[in-house]
Amino acid sequence: MVHRSLDGIIQSWNRGAERLYGYAAEEAIGRPYSILIPPDRDGEEDALVERLQRGEPFWHIRTLRVRKGGALTEVVLTVSPVCNEAGEVVGISHISREVGSRAVDERASAFLAAIVTSSGDAIIGKNLDGIVQSWNAGAQRLYGYSAEEMVGKSMTVLLPPDRPEEESDILARIRRGQSIDNLETVRLRRDGRQVHISLTISPIRDQSGTVIGASHIARDITDQVRFEETAARLAAIVESSEDAIISKDLDGTILTWNTGAERVYGYTVAEAEGKSVSMLLPEDRLDEETGILERLKRGERVEHFETVRLRKGGERIDVSLTISPIRDSHGVVRGASHVARDITARKAFEAELRHTQKLESLGVLAGGVAHDFNNLLTGILANASLAAESAEGSGLLQKLLADVVRAAERASGLTRQLLAYAGKGRFVTEAVNLSELVEEIGGLIRTSIPGKVRLRLELARGLAPIQADPGQLQQVIMNLVINAAEALGEAGGTVLVATGSEDLDEAYCRDCLGRPDLPPGAYTTLEVHDDGCGMDQQTLARIFDPFFTTKSAGRGLGLAAVLGIVNGHKGAIKVYSVPGRGTSFRLLFPSVAVAVPEAAARQEPAPEGHGTVLVVDDEESVRTAARNALEHFGYTVLLASSGREALDIVLRRGTAIDVVLLDVSMPEIDGAETLERLLEVKPKIRVLLSSGFNEVEVVRRFSANKLAGFIQKPYTAARLASTVKTVLQQAEATAP
Repeated sequence: MVHRSLDGIIQSWNRGAERLYGYAAEEAIGRPYSILIPPDRDGEEDALVERLQRGEPFWHIRTLRVRKGGALTEVVLTVSPVCNEAGEVVGISHISREVGSRAVDERASAFLAAIVTSSGDAIIGKNLDGIVQSWNAGAQRLYGYSAEEMVGKSMTVLLPPDRPEEESDILARIRRGQSIDNLETVRLRRDGRQVHISLTISPIRDQSGTVIGASHIARDITDQVRFEETAARLAAIVESSEDAIISKDLDGTILTWNTGAERVYGYTVAEAEGKSVSMLLPEDRLDEETGILERLKRGERVEHFETVRLRKGGERIDVSLTISPIRDSHGVVRGASHVARDITARKAFEAELRHTQKLESLGVLAGGVAHDFNNLLTGILANASLAAESAEGSGLLQKLLADVVRAAERASGLTRQLLAYAGKGRFVTEAVNLSELVEEIGGLIRTSIPGKVRLRLELARGLAPIQADPGQLQQVIMNLVINAAEALGEAGGTVLVATGSEDLDEAYCRDCLGRPDLPPGAYTTLEVHDDGCGMDQQTLARIFDPFFTTKSAGRGLGLAAVLGIVNGHKGAIKVYSVPGRGTSFRLLFPSVAVAVPEAAARQEPAPEGHGTVLVVDDEESVRTAARNALEHFGYTVLLASSGREALDIVLRRGTAIDVVLLDVSMPEIDGAETLERLLEVKPKIRVLLSSGFNEVEVVRRFSANKLAGFIQKPYTAARLASTVKTVLQQAEATAP
């Protein structure tokens, strides 16, 4: 800005004039204004003065002026008169703007306008009341409103219902001259959908620095937010997983380690990250990781690989691994995800299940062998006993026959052990006090063990009774004590027999040998402990297998029979053994609240009698032996090789048959079905069941009131005849 008098002398000169014309104030003030006018425009200034004196101001006159040094510059002049108090023109004011600078400003403004127009972001201008002043194409794309719809409207149109105060808070900050950077929030589109945005809002100031509005720049971050939310959910899933989820590079270095990995392996994040995953490998599996990494580098996946890893502290655990390659954006394998599931408990359960199934299958085998063997022994024992009964005198023949009978009875004892292992031994149960039973056989036990072995009894008083077969329990106790004494060896030692009672919970019951279904409740316990040589895990796993023995002369049926007897009494066994520190067998039997009266002793009558007996058995040797025995003692005998043949005979001669001796196990129509059909034909027929299995096992399959009696194979001729006679006597006693 320049002021000059009417005679053309410069009177004031500001810094803008210094920058434009190059003269300092002291160089210009007092000099004629003509120093700025090019020679070819000499009359221009006089014409301006004349017009100003007539009161005509001139605005935006474009002309040339001379800079210090003689260079010309194009300027736009705003010329106006300077008047005194009387209104008389006493001078002239020149405001000059260089045309070149203005063009640059205009080009810059046009460029900035193009940026705003073409920006992908929403760029909005608004005043301090939040009223939209400008609205670019990016704003239309983001919010869905056109400029015509939004200019002049309030920004509150975009606010969701749950954020009513956000715009007023923003405007308050803008009025204080504050900027808002990268505020992540939510706004509403024209169609009502919410959009996640990042806001940068800055105050707009005028030339004096006063805030007159705000620039509002919004970027759509909906996809980013969704990605972050998805990533957060995935991270939460990884972190909360029970499985170990690990990431590692292709050298096996651990990059990430979740909480599940800490639970499975025992190492914290700080202890694991940056370490090699090989720290988890047992020495016998060090090559596994190398093979896994080679497969990953080829882009292959390892699925459900069951192996062994080490926990912190060296404990071995069974794990199932799923390992997948991690690829970058170009598909190149850069690392791997490693998911490990602890399957130690599952493997232990499977091992126990396999052991249980093995015992069950061996039990089925033992039961089948005993059944067939019993049929053979029935023929041998019945015929031999009958021959001995028939032989006269006391000569060599009677001695030989007696030897045959004794051998058959010993063989019968072996089959009973097999049946006991199968849980099908013959039980005659009564209420038994375990403490009293041990005391009763204490003397027998002491005579059965070496003198160097001391027997110590710790027997609980007032013990709840159990429902059991005393003879079978005696066999169990004797087997366990004799085994314990033998485990002490030549040096001798102590065998402890203790009884007690305990309430067992589900966890304890699940861990019992062969009985994962053992119900919790009150149990009476019998424990036999020795401090002998103990057993390793391999031996311990096989001690109940039939025919397995560590003795040079043993048959391997003792402990198998013990397990069968205990299972048959609905009990269970726990075994604890450490090599060099001894072994404990703990037997558990369900307690009964009320003692059951003892079973009355069975008095076998004299075998002679009369009546008609139908013998039904699929084994010819059994039928023949039974016929010979019964006929010898005065009975009439009919034979049937199957249930169907027995039915035909009963239909033809029903009233003439007094007793049916019926085998339980037969092909086609078994004993149970045959019994039902016989009762349909002759409801009052007397049926005597015969089987190598125990009475409890057999009778529970039949209604007790449908049976006349039971005889277990093998039997002597006299015992068979006595049992038949008992059935006939009972029938006579109950006849009307």
